Amino acid sequence: MNIFFQQVLNGLTLGSVYSLVALGLTLVYGILHIPNFAHGAFFMVGAYISFYVAGDLGANFWVAMIVSAAAVAVMAMISERLIFHPLRNSPALHDMIAAIGLLLFLEAVVQAIWGADFHRLPAPYTTILRFADLTAPAQRVLIIGAAIVLMIGLQIFLRRTTTGSTIVATAQNREGAALVGISPLKVSLLTFAISGALAAVAATLFAPINLIYPAMGHLVILKAFVIIILGGMGSIPGAIVGGMVIGFAESFGAFYISNNYKDIIAFVLLVFILSLRPQGLFPSEVR
Repeated sequence: MNIFFQQVLNGLTLGSVYSLVALGLTLVYGILHIPNFAHGAFFMVGAYISFYVAGDLGANFWVAMIVSAAAVAVMAMISERLIFHPLRNSPALHDMIAAIGLLLFLEAVVQAIWGADFHRLPAPYTTILRFADLTAPAQRVLIIGAAIVLMIGLQIFLRRTTTGSTIVATAQNREGAALVGISPLKVSLLTFAISGALAAVAATLFAPINLIYPAMGHLVILKAFVIIILGGMGSIPGAIVGGMVIGFAESFGAFYISNNYKDIIAFVLLVFILSLRPQGLFPSEVR
C-alpha cells in the first residue's frame, strides 16, 4: 500500500508541475494562437533565477519564487512586444520559428552566465510527513498544494474578475472584444505575463527535486504541448486534466514497466487517446 501511495504522490507531483506549465502555454495559444515553443525557456530561466536568488543571494525560497515569477513575467511581456507582436499578421510558421529562436537565445545566455553544469535548488522543507503507515516528503506535498492553489486562483481570476473576463472574452472572439473596448495590447501583455509567471513558479517548485541545466525546458515543453493537444487546444480544464493524466501515466509506467521508457509514455498515450477522441478531452472550449 505504501508503494502504491508513493506512485500516486509521484503522479500528483509530476501532474501538478506539468499542469502549471501547460496552463501558461494553453493561455497563450487559446487567446493569441501562438505556439510558444519558448515557454520551455521561460521555465528554465525561472529555475535559474530562483537558484541565483536563493543560492547566491541567500534569500528565502518563497522570496526567490516571487522574484523569479516577476522577472520571467517581465521577460515574457518583452518577448511579446519585441518578437511576437510584430509577427501578428504573419503566417503561423513565423511565430514558431521566432519562438524556437528565442528558446535557443535564452539557453545560450544562461549557459554563458552559469555554464553547462548541473545545479540543484536546496529544498526549503526536508521533513518527511507520516500518515498512519504512509510517508510523504514535505517538498512533494508542497508542490501539489501550491499547484492546486494556483489553479483554483487562476480559475477564480478568469471567471470572477473584470480583468480575467477580458481575457476570456478575447479568447472567445478577439475582434468582438476589441469592438466593445477591450484593449488587445493589454490582454496580450497580461496573458504573456501570467504564462511566464506560471512557468517560473512551476520551475521553482520542481527545482528542489530535479536538476537545473540549460536544456531542462526541452522535454518539459514537448510534454506541455502533448498535454494541451490531449486536453483540447486552448482548454484550461483540459490542460489541468491532461497534466494529471500524463503525470500519473509516467509515474505508474516508470514503476510497473520501466524507468527507461517513462519519457515516451506521454507520446504513446497521446497517440492512443487521440485515436479515440481526435478532438481532445475537452473540445468545447477549443476554437
